[in-house]
Amino acid sequence: MRRDRYLVRLLLLGAVLVTSACGEPEAPEPGLVGGWTTAGCEFSRAPETVNVGGRALPSTPAPLAAAIARIDAGGRADHAASYAGLEVDQQRVRATVYRVPSAAFDDFIRFSAQDTCIVVRDAGHGLAELTALHDRIVADLAAWEAEGVPISTVVARHDGSAVEIGTPDVDLARIELPRRYGTAAPLAFVEQGRVVPMAAPGG
Repeated sequence: MRRDRYLVRLLLLGAVLVTSACGEPEAPEPGLVGGWTTAGCEFSRAPETVNVGGRALPSTPAPLAAAIARIDAGGRADHAASYAGLEVDQQRVRATVYRVPSAAFDDFIRFSAQDTCIVVRDAGHGLAELTALHDRIVADLAAWEAEGVPISTVVARHDGSAVEIGTPDVDLARIELPRRYGTAAPLAFVEQGRVVPMAAPGG
């Protein structure tokens, strides 16, 4: 295959991250910028679990899962300049949405949340911007390999902070990629060894 020399693991853009953090929810912060919470956060809810193989595992309640689906779908379709991604906190029975401040998207979140708890946080970049940068880098993977800058992973962070580049040579990538994509490009670099393709079954 064209990329037999390496395997790049591409994660879903703006993916939903599931967490199980403990502690009390933060107090709502007023205003469009700086974060806020929906009315549903005024009520406490007991976390739910599902039994899998004799073990109780955290589960997302159906109303919250439905609200998340509405916000994610609408964010991607109609508010991609603002929406960055979201994460689910099953222990606190809530979700956190990251977005570039937008009155229209905030109204959509309030409507879509219904009576669930949604925490809204500021993001530096929307999904549309990070997707465009992500796709440019993916299109250039072969060129970067030929230039001696191996890239193992390319991921748009769900909090809208950056496109994360996993590479065995962070120092070199940190110099070379901004030269092509611009010094203002939202890039973050992490050390990531080369991903070795698994042998085909029976191979």
